[in-house]
Amino acid sequence: MARGLAERLGVPHIELDALHWGPDWSPADPETFRARVLAATAAERWVCDGNYSAVRPIVLERADTVVWLDLPLRICLARVAARTVRRSRTQEDLWGSGNRESWRKQVGRDSLIWWVLTTHRRRRRDYETRFADPAYRHLRVVRLRTVKVADAWLGSARSAPDPDAGA
Repeated sequence: MARGLAERLGVPHIELDALHWGPDWSPADPETFRARVLAATAAERWVCDGNYSAVRPIVLERADTVVWLDLPLRICLARVAARTVRRSRTQEDLWGSGNRESWRKQVGRDSLIWWVLTTHRRRRRDYETRFADPAYRHLRVVRLRTVKVADAWLGSARSAPDPDAGA
């Protein structure tokens, strides 16, 4: 979704995982991670994906719109499982870091599947509370609850007119 939106809008796509993970799945230290996010979001326009609490204040302070892809648990699980299987099979180099997903990490308490299962409901409640907070009233929150609605919304996204292009 984020990559597709960035392409449609003609703006940079910021992937927080790419800024967070180093070789051998080593996380960036908090100050380095924050500095990377500050630099990446310094541009006037961008699309960011990911949700790390360590940098959430930076991203939300600089954003004007949040697209909340609030899909049902079964869809989230199916997508995470399919992506993880594909990446494990192809040994895709994630974020140019040399990191690759492995078959053995697809199950168990360290897997993304387990993470989705154990956090989906809580994250939904947290987001509802967060975006109701007056501190975030500057944000336009677009909550997309089905794949059909998300696809239609993305298809309708348009770049802001270039002020230098004339009328």
